[in-house]
Amino acid sequence: MKDILLVSDNSDLIKNLSTIITFLGESCQSRTLSDCQSFLDTSETEAVLIDYANPEQVKTLVSDYPHIAFVAVSDQSVEVVAERNLVSAITLPITYPVLTQAIHRCQEYGRQRPDKRSASGTKTRLFRSLVGKSGQIQVVRRLIEQVAPTDATVLILGESGTGKEVVARNVHFLSARREGPFIPVNCGAIPGELLESELFGHEKGAFTGAIGSRKGRFELAEGGTLFLDEIGDMPMQMQVKLLRVLQERTFERVGGNRAMQCDVRIIAATHRDLEAMINEDKFREDLYYRLNVFPIDSPALRQRRDDIPLLLQELNSRIQGEGVDGVRFTESAIASLMEHDWAGNVRELSNLVERLSILYPGDIVDIQDLPEKYQYGDIKAYTPDYPEELLEREAFNELFAESAAQEQAKEGNGQEGQQYSSALPEEGVNLKEYLSELEIDMIRQALEQQDWVVARAADRLGMRRTTLVEKMRKYDIQRIEES
Repeated sequence: MKDILLVSDNSDLIKNLSTIITFLGESCQSRTLSDCQSFLDTSETEAVLIDYANPEQVKTLVSDYPHIAFVAVSDQSVEVVAERNLVSAITLPITYPVLTQAIHRCQEYGRQRPDKRSASGTKTRLFRSLVGKSGQIQVVRRLIEQVAPTDATVLILGESGTGKEVVARNVHFLSARREGPFIPVNCGAIPGELLESELFGHEKGAFTGAIGSRKGRFELAEGGTLFLDEIGDMPMQMQVKLLRVLQERTFERVGGNRAMQCDVRIIAATHRDLEAMINEDKFREDLYYRLNVFPIDSPALRQRRDDIPLLLQELNSRIQGEGVDGVRFTESAIASLMEHDWAGNVRELSNLVERLSILYPGDIVDIQDLPEKYQYGDIKAYTPDYPEELLEREAFNELFAESAAQEQAKEGNGQEGQQYSSALPEEGVNLKEYLSELEIDMIRQALEQQDWVVARAADRLGMRRTTLVEKMRKYDIQRIEES
């Protein structure tokens, strides 16, 4: 970290602190309490060890510089409570473990400071694929930033659908190899007998069907990154050959005898428990330790449920970017989705958003619009209450349509038409009486078909039960009992 500032009017204390700090391998500068502010205003120090001999001045200084971590140094008689950016308090005589712990807190205060986190979050456009504010995804981002500038082999662990390839692409994009190719290989999707040729290439005539020489993925990834997805599904015989490449950085094409140098960074990923596979003799232990130089755990979605609202927004923006109308979600729908366990993780969430955008393009989705497996809590579905005249109009439209269809069917069979025709007679018609007679006839038919069960007849007519009861009273429609 940057120079540690030692603040005290006690020259002996400054000398002792300076000796210990230098022994720890850190650099430091010193100032008196009266002139330390000018240094803090112009320097980029992130840690201050300050003499607590004047508590009021110390408290004022600490509150004036919230972006800097302070450690109070006091004698045995003074009790100091660490809070906010006063991250620690140590008493004299200073011991090595206590001082190293205090400096570590200063480093963490600077590393996790909110303004720094937001700056790193916009460092690259690819990080938008790792949206979220949860602690788990913040750790993943930090690990990516730390390992990307190196050439260390990375092993990404996590369940299917957690975005392991997204992590790998971010590592590549932030590395010095970003101008080189990023070549993904799914080790589980390629048959074992073809995997060697796929990775290392082959010479002409190496096997039946090899009509020409062909470059493998290692050659294609030269100067860039090779992403070995689902490494846990790689056959044992291929694990031996991959281990040799990792150790010697050379390989031979299938059917060839010339050793070829490779300058490739390896990133591997798997959803399997490789340590358990080692115990079952299904994965080589030496290969595991070659790959597991820098592990990154890709968290399951159920472990970071608070990120779901931001993920929904991100997935929706992607769909809209493809020219498709997205969907929006009510608070209750989002709360319901946050209750789900998400066995398929982010991939399952992405599929759901795409499905909903097809079903409800441009609409707002509520909890009852979600598939049943995603519905949690009380579901109060909204049922529209339509005006009576609208319901009656729709019922008449359906009845007229049904009557016309029956009339056409009977005419096609050479039968006489129904009593009521949709054609206007030449002599004209009393529309009010005609409609009343038609309505009475249809109500009677519906009641008779449903054995005079009013509720079922109302459903048949597309109206509410109370409306049908009123019409039966208006037209004096009653069931005639047979004698």
